[in-house]
Amino acid sequence: MRSSDGYLVDRFLKLKEERSAYVIAHYYQRPEVQDVADFVGDSYSMALAARETSCQTILVAGVDFMAETAVILCPEKTVLTPEPEATCPMANDITARDVLEYKERYPDSIVVCYVNTPAEVKAVSDVCCTSSNAAKIIEKLPPGARIFFIPDRHLGHNIAHRLNRSIDLFHSCCPTHEEVRLNELLELKRRYPAAKILVHPECRPEVVEVADFAGSTKAIIQYAGSSDADSFIIGTECGILHPLQKANPGKEFILATEDLICPNMKSITLEKMIHSLEHMETRVEVEESVRDKARIALERMIEYSS
Repeated sequence: MRSSDGYLVDRFLKLKEERSAYVIAHYYQRPEVQDVADFVGDSYSMALAARETSCQTILVAGVDFMAETAVILCPEKTVLTPEPEATCPMANDITARDVLEYKERYPDSIVVCYVNTPAEVKAVSDVCCTSSNAAKIIEKLPPGARIFFIPDRHLGHNIAHRLNRSIDLFHSCCPTHEEVRLNELLELKRRYPAAKILVHPECRPEVVEVADFAGSTKAIIQYAGSSDADSFIIGTECGILHPLQKANPGKEFILATEDLICPNMKSITLEKMIHSLEHMETRVEVEESVRDKARIALERMIEYSS
């Protein structure tokens, strides 16, 4: 670690203590951001961590919908984002109007909303989900129900295939996970024949089809830790390599492609986090009427997942 890095870490940890702040980070964050966080996890566990902490100030090192989720579940707390421009292109592809128009055509349908969406979209959806619990939630819905899964078509398709169930899909997808391509993956497997292929279910269906395991970031980390294999080809954002290598120093992790970088996640830095706590900005807010409706969908997610 450079001396300047050590100074930033010390400065941030001191500020965190002074502000009595609870720091939540996603696995896709920079290693130094993960290392100073109080909690590191996937989007579902981040939501639970925000709800369960007793701290009144929460700093969310993640993209905007993650900070909004914390606000929705914890309206009495101050939620800060160190980079208000950190967003999710897939989440921004869909609007509340898209959902309402679908409901007008199919009024008896159930809208299952991936957590990677703006608060306004959650507010007009029936239940939220994450990659870790989407299949479990859909399994609990009535067998004959018409389901609209939004907005990730790859995740929706992979779940529909897994459950052998018809699901209507929105057209969007994650631009980062879209970079994992079958031909490159098979070439890596040829070069590392003993390696297990672990991918995120936001990947293309043909990629998920050849994987040894497809699951959330947390599930990928758990699989690698419990597996007898010594090498793994990883098909999700490169930030996951940090917790994988920390937990499994004797194992080898090969990124499926060098393009697995989310620029929005990586836009958060220690400098920005220090500025955020120094000035108590930027505070994330969700309009009350939207928050109340979105909370219903998020609470259903937590209920159905338990």
